[in-house]
Amino acid sequence: MKNIVVLTGAGISAESGLRTFRDDNGLWEGHDIMEVASPEGWNNNKAKVLEFYNARRQACLKAKPNQAHLKLAELEKSHDVTIITQNVDNLHELAGSSKVIHLHGELFKSQSTKDPNLIYDINGWELKLGDTCEKGSQLRPFIVWFGEAVPKMKEAIEAVVKADALVIVGTSMLVYPAAGLIDYAPEKILKIIIDLKIPYLSSRNNITCIEEKASSGILKMENILKSWNFED
Repeated sequence: MKNIVVLTGAGISAESGLRTFRDDNGLWEGHDIMEVASPEGWNNNKAKVLEFYNARRQACLKAKPNQAHLKLAELEKSHDVTIITQNVDNLHELAGSSKVIHLHGELFKSQSTKDPNLIYDINGWELKLGDTCEKGSQLRPFIVWFGEAVPKMKEAIEAVVKADALVIVGTSMLVYPAAGLIDYAPEKILKIIIDLKIPYLSSRNNITCIEEKASSGILKMENILKSWNFED
């Protein structure tokens, strides 16, 4: 079975009704990014940050995996598939994908502010002031904020290095370090980019661009994978 690595961004979840961060109607509308997605914002106003992510959780609980999520999960029947996602929702898992690397954290988990190794599942949508870890410190969203390290990056790089094909779906390729993952892909492997607006990339070999939404683009991706000679 060939190793297919799929990097996904907010565009894949947009079809499930979850708004993207950088659209005109995106999640950040009305919010200063640094107020709700940085350690400084957390230290300045914990209640505001918790309220913001509680609202994200409520929206996610109403969302369902779309055809793009489901098709990627189905791809595991014929390939060894690793999903690397910039999304913090759980739609890949709900669709049935078994190997998902969350670069930017997970919406339905919380983390100790005293010991970052203490991570807990969130049942439901609410994380409140006064919710503490076993060491007595306030719990924060398990989200990688601006200015913080990306602990899963090493694991993601290792997956891309071993890939037989790299598929990039629904991302602007503007957020680093995630956008730099393509540079770790072996030069000769197949690379497919699916997005309504194909991001600018400097010249690279074996890139196929599909300028469509995720669900229809992934159907075309399946045909390309079937016809690709992985031995080249």
